[in-house]
Amino acid sequence: MMARLYWLFTMLLTPLVWLYTLWKLWRRPAYRDRWRERFGWIPRRSGRRPIWVHAVSVGESMAALPLLRALRERYPEQPLVVTSTTPTGAATIRRHLGREVTNFYLPYDLPGAVGRFLRRQDPCAGIFLETEIWPNLYRVARRRQIPMALLNARLSASSQRGYGRFRGLFAPLLRDLPIAAQTDRDAAAFARLGAERVAVLGQIKTDLPDPRAARAAGQAWRLQLGGRPLWVFASTHAGEEALALGVLKELWADFPDLLLVLIPRHPERGDAVCAEIRAAGCPCRRRSRAETPQVGERAIFLIDTLGEVLDFYAAADVVTIGGSFVAVGGHNPIEAAILGRAPIFGPHMDNFAAVAEALVAARAAFPVAGAQDLRTQIAALLREPQLRAEAGERAASWLRSQRGALAATLEWLAQEQVLPVPAAIRPAATGGPMPAADGRDRPPEAGADSQN
Repeated sequence: MMARLYWLFTMLLTPLVWLYTLWKLWRRPAYRDRWRERFGWIPRRSGRRPIWVHAVSVGESMAALPLLRALRERYPEQPLVVTSTTPTGAATIRRHLGREVTNFYLPYDLPGAVGRFLRRQDPCAGIFLETEIWPNLYRVARRRQIPMALLNARLSASSQRGYGRFRGLFAPLLRDLPIAAQTDRDAAAFARLGAERVAVLGQIKTDLPDPRAARAAGQAWRLQLGGRPLWVFASTHAGEEALALGVLKELWADFPDLLLVLIPRHPERGDAVCAEIRAAGCPCRRRSRAETPQVGERAIFLIDTLGEVLDFYAAADVVTIGGSFVAVGGHNPIEAAILGRAPIFGPHMDNFAAVAEALVAARAAFPVAGAQDLRTQIAALLREPQLRAEAGERAASWLRSQRGALAATLEWLAQEQVLPVPAAIRPAATGGPMPAADGRDRPPEAGADSQN
């Protein structure tokens, strides 16, 4: 019953979504690119049915990289389609994978849009990352017999409350959906919502390869910036830039050559953040305009570009995780750990609570309560290089101990019959790929409508 009500509600909502899209196109020019894809207007598939992976934004796209590369290796003849929700997520996929995959925007969860998308691409399997549950899309995929799975799955406390209010809508979807949860806590949360096919397999982002290119870029930045101490505050949201500027001015009393590198989560906020920096009486040097602080200059280096977070983590003396000092829920600290940086984060790490707790338990991260604690912690780390180095090594060591989730996840996908056992490792007696995900073409469904 709730599913039918939701379907009717989203049908009635369609004109408002069109108006919302027009408003967003006007307010945020980055959304003007390929906007038709959000209504399912994409090219028709030709050739083999693709494996479809959905990664919402930058964080999910980075987590998807090891999975996508493994899928390319295991299924070399299978096309890969990756959908994104945000322009930054799409840009991350293009930057790292280029023409290795086809990238579209995920359609809105409107009956016409998701039906059009699935008719035109007809994937052999759909793999969603983290916390993506869309009722219309999942139901249409099930009707088309497209096996789906949720990987790297997590549920923050706020997401649990939100989904829990509509358990009657989500429980039937989750009951038969294979879910690979990051932690026991996440698995229990999904089970409370009605999921029955849940496995705890860890976080596939821990299997990212060593970012050698980022290390080289980080070293180059340190040389270009004169070897001065660098504080990188990454993935910031509104309110955190002002906090950082206040802390920086206090730190300058003891560390006059300290350079703050601010990296907003959404680069399109660059103009607003730069205006805020200048209003605080600090020069702003913008990466998007090829501006760089001069050696010894007291300026803020604003990285309002995409895809350079790892480079600046590699250059940093001190790393702070954004979204954790405002009620956003924090961002993933694993990228800092990959580069041997022990991150500092604020009290709002709900989105990555298990990772944050594990890093703190390993003495590989520094939780702080607010601005004053942040200033004190940064000062301690700048004064004690040995403390920084040891904590960073513990972060990298912890990360190494977590590896293996990707291999386990790939095996689980085959066991759950979402993907076939690769031909290279399939026993001869199996006789071929599993029908649900064999990647072969199939005729259109009988009775398919003409709105495609």
